[in-house]
Amino acid sequence: MTTLVFGHKSPDTDSTGSPILWAWYLNEMKGGNAEAVLLGEPNTEAAFMLNRWDLPKPQIIAEVEEGQACVIVDTNNPAELPENINNADVQAIIDHHKLVGGLETKGPIDITIRPLACTATIIVDLMGDDAARMPDWAKGAALTCILSDTLEFRSPTTTDHDRAVAEKLAAELGINVTEYAAEMFAAKSDVSAFSDAELLRMDSKEYGVGDTKFRVSVLETTAPATVLDRKASLMDSMTSVAAEDGVDQVLLFVVDILNEEATLLVPNDLVKSVAEKSFGATVSGDAVVLPGMMSRKKQIIPNLVV
Repeated sequence: MTTLVFGHKSPDTDSTGSPILWAWYLNEMKGGNAEAVLLGEPNTEAAFMLNRWDLPKPQIIAEVEEGQACVIVDTNNPAELPENINNADVQAIIDHHKLVGGLETKGPIDITIRPLACTATIIVDLMGDDAARMPDWAKGAALTCILSDTLEFRSPTTTDHDRAVAEKLAAELGINVTEYAAEMFAAKSDVSAFSDAELLRMDSKEYGVGDTKFRVSVLETTAPATVLDRKASLMDSMTSVAAEDGVDQVLLFVVDILNEEATLLVPNDLVKSVAEKSFGATVSGDAVVLPGMMSRKKQIIPNLVV
């Protein structure tokens, strides 16, 4: 049976690249039969990575069959996985997020969760000496994942090890990190083809605070004005997106990569209260700038208060 390797829904660069990397390792280094798949359409930066390194877009799936062998990367949260994930045969988890709980497995499995900025960093480590045998496209994918998750080392989640792995990969490929990251972020920033609802779901995670359920959406960009120019329509769309997704409120943080700050849209009193209680912000309009706010995992979600 083919082992499916996949990350979370609304796949970003890491959840697109890491399944491809681990499937390559299982197939080429371990003699396995693995296939990387996605749980949704990759975002623009992930699509850039696929095009830049001439990689076919993995098949998109919605569910997994009962007993399907699979490896989960870049998440361990059942809410970010197919609804029937506990009926599958999960064989391993490779992740860099906090342990959520709720996954059930058929038997003991390999679990690797490390406090690093990127799953691809962990995957390169797990490959050991075999990492040196990665073809250029795999090295390029791993580099792209790390630069994406660290925002070219600007994110507070960045570790010295993430930086060292990325710089080693870049040197082996003969790539200038700053120039390549600028290409990546330009691709990430081009959201003109997406509807408001697509933008609100593009890079988002569901998270509950007490009895309140949020969809916490982050748009990382070097051109925040292109998103903020759509502020009114984005806020109008939050109501329908929240209703369709079964959450109480969408929180949208527009992260300005270059200025290292985030703008939170404030469509109502609930979000105003969240901004003030969670981040000590003073809110006087329909948006508030949060200096230094770069990471959903380390700065946004842990501080959310209702």
